[in-house]
Amino acid sequence: MNPTLAAPDDDPFLWLEAVDGPAALEWVAAQNAVTQQQFDDAATHDDAVALAAIWDRPDNIPFITRRGAHIYNFWRDAVHVRGVWRRTSLDLFRTDAPDWQTVLDVDALAEAEGEDWVFHGAGVLAGTNDLAIMLLSRGGSDAVVLREFDLTRCMFVADGFVLPEAKSGTAWLDRDTLVLSSAWGEGMATSSGYARTVRIWRRGEDPSAMQVIFETTPDRMAVGGDVDWNDAKYGVVLSEQTDFFHQTVWLADLHGKRLRLDLPSDARFSWHRGWLAVRPRSDWVLGDVIHPPGSVLGIAREKFLAGDRDFAVLFTPSARRTSSNFTWVDGRLLLSVLDDLQSRHLVFTPSAAGWQAAELAGLPAIGVVSVGRLDEDEDASDGSLLASVQDPLTPARLLLTTIGGATAETLKSAPVAFDASGLVVTRHEAISIDGERIPYTQVGPASTGGDAPVHLYGYGGFGVTMEPVYRTAIGKLWLERGGISVIAHLRGGGEFGPLWHQAGIREGKARTHDDFAAVAADLVARGVTRPGRIAAEGGSNGGILITNMLTRYPERFGALFCTIPLVDMRRYSKLLAGASWIAEYGDPDVPADWEFLQHISAYHTVADNPAAPPILLATTRRDDRVHPGHARKMAAKLQAMEQSAWFYELDSGGHGYGKTNADRAHFTALGYAFLRKSIGWL
Repeated sequence: MNPTLAAPDDDPFLWLEAVDGPAALEWVAAQNAVTQQQFDDAATHDDAVALAAIWDRPDNIPFITRRGAHIYNFWRDAVHVRGVWRRTSLDLFRTDAPDWQTVLDVDALAEAEGEDWVFHGAGVLAGTNDLAIMLLSRGGSDAVVLREFDLTRCMFVADGFVLPEAKSGTAWLDRDTLVLSSAWGEGMATSSGYARTVRIWRRGEDPSAMQVIFETTPDRMAVGGDVDWNDAKYGVVLSEQTDFFHQTVWLADLHGKRLRLDLPSDARFSWHRGWLAVRPRSDWVLGDVIHPPGSVLGIAREKFLAGDRDFAVLFTPSARRTSSNFTWVDGRLLLSVLDDLQSRHLVFTPSAAGWQAAELAGLPAIGVVSVGRLDEDEDASDGSLLASVQDPLTPARLLLTTIGGATAETLKSAPVAFDASGLVVTRHEAISIDGERIPYTQVGPASTGGDAPVHLYGYGGFGVTMEPVYRTAIGKLWLERGGISVIAHLRGGGEFGPLWHQAGIREGKARTHDDFAAVAADLVARGVTRPGRIAAEGGSNGGILITNMLTRYPERFGALFCTIPLVDMRRYSKLLAGASWIAEYGDPDVPADWEFLQHISAYHTVADNPAAPPILLATTRRDDRVHPGHARKMAAKLQAMEQSAWFYELDSGGHGYGKTNADRAHFTALGYAFLRKSIGWL
């Protein structure tokens, strides 16, 4: 059935790409009804209620950031289903029952205005911290409405800055001026749907009359504008994102003067208080020295701008040791490292005499330890750090420490979400088809008997690292019932640095899928389970992964749960933000790229296979990142071929499992009910 590799553009299901088309919505409603009738029974309802209750618990950790004298938190629970943005003081936060002041009640706002508002954050005016630009999404989409908000009176500013719905970003230049990067307006969007121009927006000015200070061509991914309040000469930072991994950056003023930063286009960099740190993603040749991908280098910013390239080498990666993140805190560089998936954190203090290195003290030596600045504004930081510590069987603790401190204070501890009695965490390695060792983390009972129900999850894309964290949904609905959970650390991810990622992009993307299949085979070879008891889940980029398990390795799985997925690799670059991912996947309009892309486009390669595992494809209608047409079309084609395929679509939720805890709980419970039933468990 078309489309096929022989007829890749003959698509009889193209009509399902009409997101709100009447025929498409009628099809979605019918599909939802069938899926819910089959899997949304009383037990699924009870699971969803139990899961929502966990996520709505009043003693969950409120994750925070500090602005001025206030600690801010965005909170959802059974009463505030859309959420409330609130604040308190750090001293009150330390108590068991902080006195929170409501800044914005999103539920009340949505009801008053008759809008499906979802809170997507706020850009606060640094220094005074009295004004903010609120980002409000309809239904959870990436596109937002911008509205100015008075943080002193906790109300929207009458006649303040307001911009209609678009994919937008802003930065305050001063209290009456914004630097705006937005796709709003005729001709202002790139082919990826992001901002094509950076504009200056002055208070009281008609948005259509804004001054354009920077622009790119529509084929580029996006442009961005930021503000460096400490740079008296330039002040504005302009970026042109050529693709997902490459950009060019300029320092600029408002009179057209620009200075291009002479850095690799794929490097990540940041400066603070006169010092610059750089992390290249590919070999960077400076004179006779080659700095490998994932190195971290430091130099005085003014020396660099003057042409000096005598960088200090702060970190050099190895095969399974990589720099994962860095941030500036009170004049020092905090560098996070993954050493064979174990968290480490280093502090570098720069001076004219060199960079002094030390290990960040006071944190646990085991578990997943994530550390970041407490203060949202790095210029206002007093050195305070927040650390989240967890492992697959231990819920998170929120710690407060300092960049030079020796001990950490426990601020909050998350409640236990599931019974972990008798469960253990083990690390294993599978051998992929080309001989590469693929690590995976297994959680479950020590003894399985060879027939264990296994939930296998993978992603393998965009350099994203899958760390073994405490997962409440899988714990409550799978582990607590005697099942096993496995996280596969696939090529294409960031677990071992840029080279690990680069091994799983473009021509190498099929390797990611080989890696996942190898983990499934290794679970069987180790006597943990059998193929019919392996239930696999993946979403977004993981949608390509899961559908390729259906087409390339169907014999290794018992059931597949494919969420908010990318599937049709022939048309993906023409749908919503798809063009922005060409650097990860390749360009289907380039014959040489289509030559390898076609083999991972499950929408084209799927063939009749009565023995193929059942699959549930689930998405959301307001996902304006990965088009819901991917899931719709794949489900329709499979059903037309009389394969065991199911479909479910939420009417809102953006690129996720829903906009509220109840949405997320139902979406997850329905998917896990499908998986359990399909593998004959419970």
